[in-house]
Amino acid sequence: MPPPTSASLTTPDGTRLVYTDHDPRPRHPTATPRPPTPPFVLLHGLAGHQGEWDTLTARLLSDGHRVVTYDARGHGASTRTPPTTTRAAHVEDAVTLIEHLDLAPVTLLGQSLGGHTAMLLTASHPHLVHSLILVEAGPGGPAPDLPTRIATWLDSWPTPFTSLREAAAFLGHEAWTGTLEKRRDGWYPAFDRTTIIDTVAELATTAYWSEWSRITRPTLLVQGEHGTMRPDEPARMLAYRPDTKVVRIPEASHDVHLDQPARLHEAIRTFVLDLDLA
Repeated sequence: MPPPTSASLTTPDGTRLVYTDHDPRPRHPTATPRPPTPPFVLLHGLAGHQGEWDTLTARLLSDGHRVVTYDARGHGASTRTPPTTTRAAHVEDAVTLIEHLDLAPVTLLGQSLGGHTAMLLTASHPHLVHSLILVEAGPGGPAPDLPTRIATWLDSWPTPFTSLREAAAFLGHEAWTGTLEKRRDGWYPAFDRTTIIDTVAELATTAYWSEWSRITRPTLLVQGEHGTMRPDEPARMLAYRPDTKVVRIPEASHDVHLDQPARLHEAIRTFVLDLDLA
């Protein structure tokens, strides 16, 4: 299998996005090509980074899928303080990446904030999307206290962490240590606090049920048994779009992809195979 390609692109507003293209197809011109399948584009959640998807990416690659991951604006190795953090800007970033790599139509898979971005993209640019997979993400609704809750969560981090082991123990998974950078006196968040809080500003005041109702692409909603979606949200989503497939993953929190990657992969593989057979 060819090694992944890591690169960056610059969006129209000057934001630099760092991405990784995992393509299992042989690059030798005489090699037998694999049957084409829609590539996956994976979108991480708030304060996260593309490395969170490594375990799931390996499983998708073993199934023969091309997988593209990227650090959202204000996250990971992408521009730390972009000129804007609006929902529209996040959608446009994903559109720019898909078009830059000529990926369409894609399977969009997003967790939490990344799932919300994927949902909005599917509603506004359906020609780019083959299918949609949401992990602990939905239309939501006004949550006025959301910025305060995010600020309180970030301020609870006992930084600097003295080691990555200490950080993993506090944050709940070693993948979250990818959000940290080493300084002289320890490990600190690599993101800008204000940027992260501003990223959820629109979610605090806006619901997106109209966008959800416009989506026509096949959709899988994945919940964690101990996730953080509003209790009535999945049922409301089904009321708007009864054809949505819903899977609840046991022993998983909001970070289903980190807690139960094997079970998440199985749900995704079943969904994809069902689409192939339809």
